[in-house]
Amino acid sequence: MVLAQLGGSISRALAQMSNATVIDEKVLGECLNEISRALLQSDVQFKMVRDMQTNIRKIVNLETLAAGTNKRRIIQQAVFTELCNMLDPGKPAFTPKKGKPSVVMFVGLQGSGKTTTCTKYAYYHQRKGFKPSLVCADTFRAGAFDQLKQNATKAKIPFYGSYMESDPVKIAVEGLERFRKENSDLIIIDTSGRHKQEAALFEEMRQVAEATKPDLVIFVMDGSIGQAAFDQAQAFKQSASVGAVIVTKLDGHAKGGGALSAVAATKSPVIFIGTGEHIDEFEIFDVKPFVSRLLGMGDLSGLMDKIQDVMPADQQPELLAKLAEGTFTLRLLYEQFQNLLKMGPIGQVFSMLPGFSSELMPKGHEKEGQAKIKRYMTIMDSMTAAELDSTNPKLMTESRIIRIARGSGRQIRDVMDMLEEYKRLAKMWSKMKGLKMPKNGKMSDLSQNLNIQQMTKALPPQVLKQMGGMGGLQALMKQMGGKDMSKMLGGMGLGGD
Repeated sequence: MVLAQLGGSISRALAQMSNATVIDEKVLGECLNEISRALLQSDVQFKMVRDMQTNIRKIVNLETLAAGTNKRRIIQQAVFTELCNMLDPGKPAFTPKKGKPSVVMFVGLQGSGKTTTCTKYAYYHQRKGFKPSLVCADTFRAGAFDQLKQNATKAKIPFYGSYMESDPVKIAVEGLERFRKENSDLIIIDTSGRHKQEAALFEEMRQVAEATKPDLVIFVMDGSIGQAAFDQAQAFKQSASVGAVIVTKLDGHAKGGGALSAVAATKSPVIFIGTGEHIDEFEIFDVKPFVSRLLGMGDLSGLMDKIQDVMPADQQPELLAKLAEGTFTLRLLYEQFQNLLKMGPIGQVFSMLPGFSSELMPKGHEKEGQAKIKRYMTIMDSMTAAELDSTNPKLMTESRIIRIARGSGRQIRDVMDMLEEYKRLAKMWSKMKGLKMPKNGKMSDLSQNLNIQQMTKALPPQVLKQMGGMGGLQALMKQMGGKDMSKMLGGMGLGGD
């Protein structure tokens, strides 16, 4: 994935700087040149890269910094801030509210993945408790309604369209009226695209928008087109009052960085990015966490959202009680593996962990990682209740290991690997023993009782080092609102050695 490559290049530039004995102008210059080269290779506009470099040099004036100042952290923070400024249009997009009817219209060129993205957007909100519906007002492309119908049926989302009617405005209005009667609180209208920008496309978009009066117009843009995105986004924004952007196909092209920066330059906020063909390969785009992940600093708030989505509230008090006891059983590991598999593509989840660059889980290895988790779960399915609930490692005798291997159809080596993984995670979990639990039993309030010392013990040493030690951890906590690290530890029991 191009963004993993970009993030890896920037992370390496910062790591090389951190390894330098003395931070001087030469080291700073080399670091900035490496970062600039990575951005330009990702097709970010030259002017934006040059402005970023100039701004960082203004912030990091090595001659004026007091002795003893942590120059590495100041440089890293300056890079973080400037990358955020590059991608942040400075204004939020309209956000649908559950239970309150909203109309969202999708526009874009043909081939940008607009119809698939409509379904992904509907599915995302359906999982959040909305009642979405889809209207196919694309009468230009043959097979558009069939595609939307197939996608919507698979996702179990109500849809409307017509094989006979050729007027997109009439279809849009009829679909809108139907789903309003059915109390849909998010009506999504898919409009026609063209192979290129032309007057007929913009006129049709204008007519549909006038008839349906959407609360939000979303421009769907192909992330592989690079700097051409700027002209596209400008044209659509001027013609259809675009209020937000979704960038698609960011799963293997060399132009993704240019698409993101070009769209941000039009002052239309990017709200989601598509990272694959599957319905769950769709990420909410929030500038600070996104840049944090690019730099290998994780996205703990995003990870917590995923944890909250898959873990029912009534399970949280029990999990917190086990956390306070420092008790980590194989059964608990099994439950956390189940939660992990529900969170979507495993590469996305791991890129949210601090210290884990998304390069560490490239596209080719996601299936391998997922298969490993499923293999471990199959092994645990062959264990007795006593084995799953025991905290005594001596219980797993040689004869038991042989029996479990036979019962699961796995090699003895696989069983041993799974037990080693369990021991590693149990060791990390045990360091949280004695933590004072929130009275309401909610993970979201755990951070009030979790101190920095406990976090530094729980995190693997190399991850803590990559974050800049205790000072870097404190800075990250402050940056993320001081709450998400504890949620991640409490909800997942993950760290990585």
